[in-house]
Amino acid sequence: MSEERKVPRILIVEDEDHLATGLKLNLELEGYEADVASTAREAAELLLEATRYDAIVLDVMLPDFDGFSLCAKLRQSGNYTPVIMLTARAAAEDRVRGLEAGADDYLVKPFDLNELLARVRSVLRRRQWDLGKEKEERAGSRTVAIGEARVDFDSHEVIVRGSPVKLTRLELDLLRYFVDHPGKVLSRDTLLEEVWKLRNYSTARTVDNFISRLRRHFEKDAQNPEHFVSVRGAGYKFVP
Repeated sequence: MSEERKVPRILIVEDEDHLATGLKLNLELEGYEADVASTAREAAELLLEATRYDAIVLDVMLPDFDGFSLCAKLRQSGNYTPVIMLTARAAAEDRVRGLEAGADDYLVKPFDLNELLARVRSVLRRRQWDLGKEKEERAGSRTVAIGEARVDFDSHEVIVRGSPVKLTRLELDLLRYFVDHPGKVLSRDTLLEEVWKLRNYSTARTVDNFISRLRRHFEKDAQNPEHFVSVRGAGYKFVP
């Protein structure tokens, strides 16, 4: 039996009934299957069911707890389903918070429906690409050594000095991008575009924060890094 899903299935987590109904209708008109949850707890229950979702459209403001927390809990549990966050908050700090919680994209209300549908198509394409890449990787070895650490990109297992370390999906994606480009100077804009899929983003703090996390995990001395090296005025370079 083929593992390929014929129809992508989307979970909408939104407590405004009219918006949730409209999103479900338009996603179904696009040819997707769509389920709706009005609370974070209801969403968590649906996500525990056997049916795998291909993407999640997640509102930040929910009646029980916020979408940031739900997204972070998903990533901590090993669920890497693409998440598009919806919020009335336009501040850059909220966008950064959403991305650091593990969201794949971020859309501010009120939004254009066509833009949302385009973003759904985009995360689904990336999802298919990731699944295809994972199949290729399973045919070979994707285990690499970084100093005293060992990283298995197939199982998402990271062992540092004999102890397991849990990385988020974005941390793992950033690490993989560095490993795939050893010795190359990578600008913050390049990393935002290639790893976060963001263009013309106004702050570099997101990249710097993630580099700091990788250094804490993989460097003997995070203040004097040997593997994730800053290149003044240019970006970062990975030294295997």
